[in-house]
Amino acid sequence: MTSFENHHRAVNRIWHRWFLIGLVLLAAGPVLAQSDHDAKTLLKRMSDYLAAQATIELRFDSAIEVITPELEKIQFTNSGGALLARPDRLHAHRTGGHADVVLYFDGKTVSVYGKELHAYTQFEGPRSVDGLIAMLRDGHGVAFPGADLLLTNAYDVLIADVLEAKHIGTGVVSGHRCEHLAFRNFDTDWQLWIRQGDQPVPCKLVITSKTINSAPQYTLHVTAWSGAASVDDSHFAFDPPADARKLGPDELIEFDELPQGAPAGGGQ
Repeated sequence: MTSFENHHRAVNRIWHRWFLIGLVLLAAGPVLAQSDHDAKTLLKRMSDYLAAQATIELRFDSAIEVITPELEKIQFTNSGGALLARPDRLHAHRTGGHADVVLYFDGKTVSVYGKELHAYTQFEGPRSVDGLIAMLRDGHGVAFPGADLLLTNAYDVLIADVLEAKHIGTGVVSGHRCEHLAFRNFDTDWQLWIRQGDQPVPCKLVITSKTINSAPQYTLHVTAWSGAASVDDSHFAFDPPADARKLGPDELIEFDELPQGAPAGGGQ
């Protein structure tokens, strides 16, 4: 028998072994995926830890998929960051191929500035960042996927419509070993990777829209997370450029991360 034939047989044995392992894993799915209680306990631990942080600073990469009328899946990517000082200050920015946007909230006024548009809008804000997230979604049609992680009652909001919860096991995101959780709602499936250890922060979130053809996804990858020791109020103040165009609060769609006219996608 030639060395080539020996190599070919060895490769076949390896593939056969992995195929059998895959069948075992599929058959053992309900055993490997631990109970609802485990998943909910880990989610609650993360939520409590985040709520206890007076300040949070993070950076992220995100991707949102859309489905064209021809059933082609297109992905749009962004990068950004946020600085949160509880309970009522937030600075967030997001840069993508179709928008470069900064949000300022100083506890009284909400300012959103589109750098590429050289336009901004301002309106009176609520009393908290929690209220701001609700206002942007309900009053201005801004989806803000992933913002639930910043809420002080994140667990209650995230678990409210969950029909099924699983602790899949462990995974690694950006070098951090994480607990991998999976949840099912009526119209979405979502997965969350939470860093192991004494800082259970979110590392990755994936939301799958089941009611849209081809099941587009929204992915949030947290690339850096820390607690700021002290925060200067200047981070949350906005002074509009003198020549910037002012838009009405109902024109926030101008700052969307998708190009105008794009079909619906994951996380929307």
